[in-house]
Formats: sequence, C-alpha cells, structure tokens
Amino acid sequence: MSAKVEISPAMASNSWFGGLPESDRLALLAAGERLNLRMGEMLYRQGDTPGGFFGVVSGSFKVSTLREDGKEGILAVIEAGNWFGETSVFDQLPHPHDATALESAEVLVVGRTAFEGLTASPTFARAMSVLLSSQVRLLYGLIEDVLLRSTNTRVARRLMALVRGDATLAWDCRTVVPVLQEQLAMMLGMSRQTLSKELKALERDGVLLVGYRRIEICSLAALESRSKLG
Repeated sequence: MSAKVEISPAMASNSWFGGLPESDRLALLAAGERLNLRMGEMLYRQGDTPGGFFGVVSGSFKVSTLREDGKEGILAVIEAGNWFGETSVFDQLPHPHDATALESAEVLVVGRTAFEGLTASPTFARAMSVLLSSQVRLLYGLIEDVLLRSTNTRVARRLMALVRGDATLAWDCRTVVPVLQEQLAMMLGMSRQTLSKELKALERDGVLLVGYRRIEICSLAALESRSKLG
C-alpha cells in the first residue's frame, strides 16, 4: 500500500469509514489530496463554493456560524477519523457554515469530480446515504434540545455527545472532554454565566469535575440519567 493511501488509526476506528468495503475505502483514500492547516486556519468559510468531501486525518475542526450580533455558535466538533462536507458536494450550493481548525490538523480533500466517480459504486453511494442520514438525525436532535429540553438537560445531553466524540457518535465513551467552557457555551447557544451555573450544579452532585480546558466525567451513568430528563 502506498503512503498516499495509508489508513490513519483514527480513520480505521471510525464506524462509518470502517463499514465501507475495503475496495471503497482504498478508492476514497486514493482519490484525496492531503492538506495541512494551522490552528485557527479555516478550511472553508460560509458562502464558499463547495471544495470537496473532507476526511480528518489528524486534529479537529469546529463547524460554526456567526449571529447578527457577531457571537459565534458552534454546531459540531469534527474530530480525527470523521468525514464531512458531503451536503455541499451533492447539491453544489455554497457552504452554509465555517469550518476552522481547532488545532494543527491534516485533512484529506476529495474533489467533486473524484467524489462523483466514487458514487458510481453502489456500496459507496449507499454508505453516503447512511452518512447523510446520521447528520439529519444529529440536526433534528439539536433542534429538539433547543425547543423541548430544560437548560440542565441540554448541558447533560451535549456533554454525553462530546464523550462520544460529538459528530463521531462512538459507542465507547471517554471520561475526559477537552473543551473550554466558552466553547461549550457556544455549542449550547447560552451565556457563559448560565453554563457555569449548570456545571457547578453537576459538579456539586458528583457528576463531573471542571478543570483547565477540560471536563472530567466522574459518573457516566449519572450524566446519562440527567440527559434523559425533560
């Protein structure tokens, strides 16, 4: 196998990518061009023309948008191993959000022509429909949280998503979430003060510990229970 199509550990463990037949996995990797970005560098901006289908080899990205008042809303964190950008490749409409590297990152860029060639494979085309469906479920869940859930439940649900890698949706849960409180507030669309109040309540109940640039989950069972409340 050439260096160009080596599978990174993060990609190998991704459930969507791992579910592809080997021929589709290798074809997808071979179709991509590697791109390195610095922390804070944008992969694309809202309104940009579609730049391709992206696979995160290392590092992570935030998918975000700005409100009219200039405040940022973080919609998702895309960690290593994940693939994204498929919507704009399919409909050829401008990107609806910004994608910014949260740290030094390497991404595999599969251009439109190469992507269309890959979709000629029935198994790959079906896999893309599965990926799109998972994104729709994620978005409906976010809308449901805003419309129907209490503040403390929303915090617990977002933390449960983050322990599974947010967009990764892994079954294995980690006990330390590397996130700034400011970033978490942006993900939830709430003030830093409101978030701090909810985190302190969870900390007081022994559910978690708030540290520097991280949140340690002391009881996953308790956090999951809180995430199922109304």
